Formats: sequence, C-alpha cells, structure tokens
Amino acid sequence: MNQAANILSVRDLDVSLPHRSGRVHAVRKISFDVKRGETVCIVGESGCGKSMSAMAILNLLPRGAERNAETLSLLGEDLRNASESRLRRIRGNKIGMIFQEPLTALNPSLTVGEQLMEVYRRHRPQEKANARARAIEMLGQVGIPDPAERISQYPHQLSGGLRQRVVIAMAMMCEPELIIADEPTTALDVTVQAQILRLLIDLKQRFGLALLLITHDLAIASRVADHIVVMYGGQVVEQAPTAEFFRRPLHPYSKGLLGCLPTSQPGRHGQPLQVIPGTVPSLIGDMTGCTFMSRCKEAQPACAANIELQRSGEHWVRCDRVTLPEAL
Repeated sequence: MNQAANILSVRDLDVSLPHRSGRVHAVRKISFDVKRGETVCIVGESGCGKSMSAMAILNLLPRGAERNAETLSLLGEDLRNASESRLRRIRGNKIGMIFQEPLTALNPSLTVGEQLMEVYRRHRPQEKANARARAIEMLGQVGIPDPAERISQYPHQLSGGLRQRVVIAMAMMCEPELIIADEPTTALDVTVQAQILRLLIDLKQRFGLALLLITHDLAIASRVADHIVVMYGGQVVEQAPTAEFFRRPLHPYSKGLLGCLPTSQPGRHGQPLQVIPGTVPSLIGDMTGCTFMSRCKEAQPACAANIELQRSGEHWVRCDRVTLPEAL
C-alpha cells in the first residue's frame, strides 16, 4: 500500500471509555486509509463505534477515554502524541469537521458570520474585512442564497438545510485536506439530504480534498462512496471498494444490512423487509470471538475464538465462515 498517497492512515486504532462495570471498548483495533480525492464511508448501526472513531482522529474524546494506535497520521504527520496546541492548529485547518446536528454545532448567541470568521482568523490571521469577505464567499460556495445578508443572521433564523450548509462552509473555510462528516444528513428531510450529499461531492471534486463520511445508511454510501468500511461491535468486519462490496458482500452482518434495504428487485416487491434478529452485544470488559456470533445464522462453535481479518485484493472480511477467492 502506498502510504504517501494517503491523506489519512489509521492502523489498529483502539478507544476505551470508563464505566462503573469496567472499560467500554468502543473502538477495537480498526484500520483504514483515506486517499486524496477519495470518499470513504464508515457504515454500521448505532453504537458500533463509527462516530467514536472519527472523534478519536481529532482527539475529541470524553474525559477518561484512552486512545491508542499503531499508526494515526495525517499527510505523514504522526497525530498519536500531538500536543493539544498542535491539534488546535490542525482542527478546522487541515481537517474540517461536519457534525451530526447543525443546531447544536453552531453557537446560538453568535451570528453565522461571526462563527465563520472566527475559524478563518484563528488559522489565517486576517483583517476582519478580509475574513468577512471569505465568509461571504464560502456561503455562496455552499449554495446559500444572498450570502451577504445571511452572514448577519443567527442559526435559529435559518432552516435545517441552511444550517447544515453553514456548518459545511465552516468546515471549508481554510480549505482543509480532509473533511470528516458525521451523519451530516440525519436530521434533514429526503430532498434536503440529496442536496447536501450532492454539495459534499461537488466540494470534494472542486477542491480536491478527501472525505470521510460516517453514516448508518447504506443507500447513501452506495451513491457517494469509493470505499466502504463496515463496523460492528467496535470492529471493522468488512471493507472493500464500493462496487465490489455491493456486488459481493461477504460478512453475514453486511448481508443482513443489505437485506434490510428496500429494493425494486423482481420477486421482492411487496415483501416485508428483512431484519437482523437479536441485539448488539455489550462492549464492556474483555471480548473474544466474533461479536456478531449471537445474531448470526451461520455461527459455529469455532466462532467463539478470535477472528482475524482475511484479505483478497482490496476486499477484507472478519469471518472464518467465508472462503475468499484468490485475488486477481
């Protein structure tokens, strides 16, 4: 693998949190890369560790959390032991963050313009007039009408879709190398979701940046991703190029997720959607074996042992019940 081509490289990232019953192993030895111009989607149901993985990259973790990794680098710079002052220079500058709920991500007591200008002036010392011009420019870039007027408005005066565009503009103010978008369409209606997704892809192409998208929606991932990373129980259980993943999903959990999607395939019209039985296992304390074992129809006694990722080309899967074809 060409490390030099990677904007972000993550190897064996592990995050644990304190709990009265022991440590919660929210993220367990996950690895992935994001290349320039690439969109990588981390998918999985709520509680699987998607957002915690994104927060760990920026070291925006709850008090008491422990983060460890073999590799955690941005453009070759090691972030594992970076000081807080160094991380403050990276956040918003080299890495832009789009949070899940724009109304809580924005400060209700400051105008949109004040918040955009604060980001820009922190990383690009400028006169206020220059920062204001940049803020107006970025509001226009993300498709907000009348940006010179909107800049003086407060977040509560904007619709949900416009607030999300403001958060995207804020992430783009310093033209970062990487954008991390954590469920950026969750609180929006379907029409606005499509608009926001198109905007993110357009910005990625226009500015040549990399995009790490966190989502629980495989339909969204299928439309925008170049590479899919599936997480379950704090682990990566499968990852592959998008076309390969949807053509030939390998892990039973991945197959279950895809089976839950509405489809227009002949023979399934009008049929009830599939469900994945059971519940997500507790992540407290030591864990061995396949985390999906209790919900898997194909589980065998051997699944109680530790399961490692196996690989065929760019397709990886954590399941001993799968026989991978030879890589081409």
